[in-house]
This record gives sequence, C-alpha cells and structure tokens, in this order.
Amino acid sequence: MQFPLTFGLDTFGDVTHDEDDRPLSHAQTIRDLVEQGVLADQVGVDFFGIGEHHTDDFPLSAGDVVLGAIAARTSRIHLGSAVTVLSSDDPVRVFQRYSTLNAISGGRAEVILGRGSSIDSFPLFGYDLADYEELFEEKASLFAELVKGGPVTWQGKTRASLHNQDVVPHTEFGPFPVWIGVGGSPQSVIRAARLGFSLMLAIIGGSPLRFAPFSQLFLKALERFGRPPLPVGVHSPGHVAVTDEKAREEFWPRYREVIRSVSETRGFAIPTRESFLHEVGPGGALYVGSPETVAQKIAANLPALGATRFDLKYGMGGLSHQALMTNIELYGTQVVPRVRELLE
Repeated sequence: MQFPLTFGLDTFGDVTHDEDDRPLSHAQTIRDLVEQGVLADQVGVDFFGIGEHHTDDFPLSAGDVVLGAIAARTSRIHLGSAVTVLSSDDPVRVFQRYSTLNAISGGRAEVILGRGSSIDSFPLFGYDLADYEELFEEKASLFAELVKGGPVTWQGKTRASLHNQDVVPHTEFGPFPVWIGVGGSPQSVIRAARLGFSLMLAIIGGSPLRFAPFSQLFLKALERFGRPPLPVGVHSPGHVAVTDEKAREEFWPRYREVIRSVSETRGFAIPTRESFLHEVGPGGALYVGSPETVAQKIAANLPALGATRFDLKYGMGGLSHQALMTNIELYGTQVVPRVRELLE
C-alpha cells in the first residue's frame, strides 16, 4: 500500500448516561470526552476526531477547544475535526483555530471538512440552506488557499474578499492534512481531488462496497488535475465490547433511539432488529462486535474500498463513559493490531 495504514476514533460527543441510565450534563460529557481522547493516545490509536454539532444530544459546538485540551495531555495522537461544517463557518477562522491546535500539539492537527449532513448550524449562524452548495464550494476553495501558507488573495460572493492578506498563526511544518468528508456525492469526490484534499468516505448505512467507485473516481480525478495520489479513508459507526453479544446488547437500543430521533429531519428509516443484524453483519456498515469480529470486517473492507485509513465513529447517545472507555481500549489494544496483522 502506498500510504501507511492508519486507525482513528471519531465522536460526535453524544451525551453519555450514568450507571443508572440518567443523562449526564453537557459539561460532564465534555470532560469525559477529554479523558477518552487521552486514553486513545495511550492505547496507540493514530487519530482522534470530534464532529461538530449544535444540539442538546450532541453538545460539541466547539470541538477544537476540546481537542486543544487533549493535545496538552498527549504526545503522539493526531487530532482533528470529524467534521467541521465549513459551509456555516468562516474558513479564515477555521484555519486559525486548527493552525493554533497544530502549534499546541506540535504538528498533530488535521481537518475533515464537510458540507453538513446535519444542518442545525445553518439557522444558528444565519445561513440559508438554499445556498448549501455555493457556500461549500466557495469556502472550500478559500480554505485550499489558506492551507498553502503565505499571503492570500481570494474573491467570492459568500464572504469579504482578501487581498494579499497574511493569516496567522503560520504553521511550523508546512500545511496540515485536510480531508473532505463525502457521504454519497460524486461532485464532492471530484472537488476533493481538484482542491488537493484527501477523501474521507462517510459510510453510515447499507453496503460499504457501493462506495468503491468513489475511490476509483478520486484517483482518476487526481490524475486529471495533475495532482499526486492522496489517501482515502473510511468513517463508519460501531461499538467494540468483549463479546459480539455484549456489543450488540449495549449498542442496539441506543442506536435505534438515536436513529428514531433524527429520522424525520434526516429521512432515515427506523431500524428493526432484523435490519440492525444485517448492518452489523459482513455486508452492512456497522462495526459492532468483539475485537475479532470488528477487525475481520475492517480488514475485508479497507482493500475493497481502496482505503488505507479507518476511523471508527464510536459512542451512541445513552452509552456510559465506562462502556466508551472499554470500547477505546479494545479498539487500540486488540482491533488495530489484529487488522494490521490481517492486512500486512
């Protein structure tokens, strides 16, 4: 493989519950999240990502601040967004926040940019969903200029133009890695290639293999734009516990409830026990089970998708902090080494 195999953990900062199944405060959920990031570093995970959300269930509206706290207590793990909703943010501020994180962490920052599959940030910051596509296109092109370093000149409709503008802080070791998260749009794949960003496939349901053409399209598009090859990653939900039964038992009721709560706004079908068992099986998009089960599934899907990175979106609203810590420990100490063994 041309790129090294890398393994990450992503979270949306879902509100955790205590041992009596009562929801914890947003503040306690965020403090627990810092501990989870520190543990991920200790058990050898390569990347820890926080996805931006703005709701009562997902109170992670300032993930970069939490990542800064994790950076100060870790030495090795890469830290980043998973994703930053660039369409409803300012690219200059996003660049400044992550170049600051890059400084604090000694060059360990990454950014995964997204258009926003959850759109709660649009009304919050006064953006019109009718401008969804134009906002992302313009802001992603500005971000591509910003990460190059040096003074920026840029003109567009969605924010004020920049003329030979110095944007600080400067990065110490050249540009930090930037990915575009893609959930099913070929246009987004081509955009990532055109701008020179890596590709992160967000596969949250159905057969992962239907995304294989996206990896091929990405490689062809990079060639067409005269760019060198760039890595492809996969982001998918899951939960690791000691046995398959325990993992499913912990995850299923939480998963059903979370999907049910977003089904109206997102157009998701409410899962049945049968559909859930299909998703956790070899042909589905959920990585739920014992370390061996999860490792076998990752090892089967990465080569089939032309990918060299896997980020497990761990956690589901209502799980306990302890269950998440166990998940992280098993992922780092058992799943990741086993996948490396199977693939190398």
